[in-house]
Amino acid sequence: MPSRYAAAMHEAPLRFRPRATPKGRQVDDAARDAVRAACDGLAPRKDLLIEHLHRLQDGVGALRRGHLAALAERLKLAQAEVYEVATFYHHFDIVDDTAPVPGLTVRVCTSLSCEMAGGDELRLALLACHAAGVRVVEAPCIGRCHEAPAACIGQHEMGHATEERVMAAVAAHDAAPRPLPQAVRLEDYREDGGYALLAACHRGERTRESVLAEIEASGLRGLGGAGFPAARKWKSVAAEPAPRHMVVNIDEGEVGTVKDGELLRTDPHRMLEGMLVAAWAVGVERIWIYLRDEYHSARALLEQELAALLADPPVAGLPAIELRRGAGAYICGEESALIESVEGRRGWPRLRPPIVAQVGVFGRPTLAHNLETLWWVRDIVERGGAWFAGHGLHGRSGLRRFSVSGRVANPGVYLAPAGITLRELIDGYAGGMAPGDELYAYLPGGASGGILPASLADLPLDFDTLAAHGAFVGSMAVVVLGRHDLARDAALNLMRFFEHESCGQCTPCREGTMQASRLMRDRHWNAALMAELSAVMRDASICGLGQAAPNPMDSVIRFFPHEVQA
Repeated sequence: MPSRYAAAMHEAPLRFRPRATPKGRQVDDAARDAVRAACDGLAPRKDLLIEHLHRLQDGVGALRRGHLAALAERLKLAQAEVYEVATFYHHFDIVDDTAPVPGLTVRVCTSLSCEMAGGDELRLALLACHAAGVRVVEAPCIGRCHEAPAACIGQHEMGHATEERVMAAVAAHDAAPRPLPQAVRLEDYREDGGYALLAACHRGERTRESVLAEIEASGLRGLGGAGFPAARKWKSVAAEPAPRHMVVNIDEGEVGTVKDGELLRTDPHRMLEGMLVAAWAVGVERIWIYLRDEYHSARALLEQELAALLADPPVAGLPAIELRRGAGAYICGEESALIESVEGRRGWPRLRPPIVAQVGVFGRPTLAHNLETLWWVRDIVERGGAWFAGHGLHGRSGLRRFSVSGRVANPGVYLAPAGITLRELIDGYAGGMAPGDELYAYLPGGASGGILPASLADLPLDFDTLAAHGAFVGSMAVVVLGRHDLARDAALNLMRFFEHESCGQCTPCREGTMQASRLMRDRHWNAALMAELSAVMRDASICGLGQAAPNPMDSVIRFFPHEVQA
């Protein structure tokens, strides 16, 4: 008879036998059919993952978990890879396979300009309506700051939104992008001399050296926020080995910034020609245009005009061009995060070095520009760099477009000389302050650029002019506060925006924005603790979001201490 020990040993394999290895979420034929139908005609490439997700959501109304599994199978990706991307971007809605899909989503902007115009009250009023099948959500910014408050009903962008207008659109299920009859079309642009410069470049009537010389003489700088000299960027990329790539950044998500969207809605071909001239000068073989998802009408226009251009190209041998659609992530305005998104991944900024001019899209040297920078190329080359440089005020050089919102009589996008002061901009372009109001403070450069008091309204608004005051102009997004506003409230709104938009990759930004929001809700601020937190975020964050996020908080402590001290 076997011993008790031997019996136990005999039974052990049964007691500790591992369970069968699970095979993960199974893909059913119905999910495969749904993915195939929604994504028909879209190449099953891994870098097109986000485009597939958009197709699915547009077709179904949300992303069902079974569809994500089927999509992973189609693209030969792990299901975790698809899921992590789908959950990263704010505009993707994931639901269980048996859960109801919202019939319509209404996004209401509550970022600073819209909050000042009653955006949060509008959101609460819409929530109280309890419309069947309608989901009302808070949106961080939808690029309509000059038409605050703004909302988006499906893909119908609505400026100056009211409860009555939104509910009328919901009742009519008016959720499609709006037509843009005022936009310059291809035939109109060509009649006005459009693409003649590009043709001259390809015929050899212009040399790369001569075009680059005009860009350099103009002093053109990147107008997306960083202000890096455009000619230097072209030279850097051209010096790298081929093949070279290009990305066009139209993901302007900085609170208060609307200028690129306005240019795209009215004159898309001027940007496209500037893009193609830059690509010719640098020797670019492939171009990706990355457009923020909130610009639904502009995307429809750009798709149409790109198709017309490629069907009847002005020159032979154009670079391959792809239009990519963002998915609601402010971080993708950072060029390396944008490139990660183009490659079909989460928009996580890359560590530097190397810079994207050396290692960019798919590991190749990449020229990255925003829309407005490229929009100026044709005028600068045709009129000469000295023409552009000849504009300016107060010792500055060039022309700038300012997005102006907040407590002014006429919010909008204004073309003005570089170096103009806030007071000159308000009085000479924006119609003065709103009736009965007076200037209290202003944001010179959107959410990241800090908050300055009215006493500094005579400083030149341009690159390198505001650093001594802890501020910068960035993308020239000016938000004006009036005598009934508080800088501390504005700063808290901005910090909540940064907290929501942090990509979560690095601890100083992810945790720092959350802790800053918590500290800023107190009636009396702990300035010493906030200064320590600010220093950590600036010194240790991977990218500009975390590094600049403390600017509004620091500005309040520096210029508006009476609002936060006991």
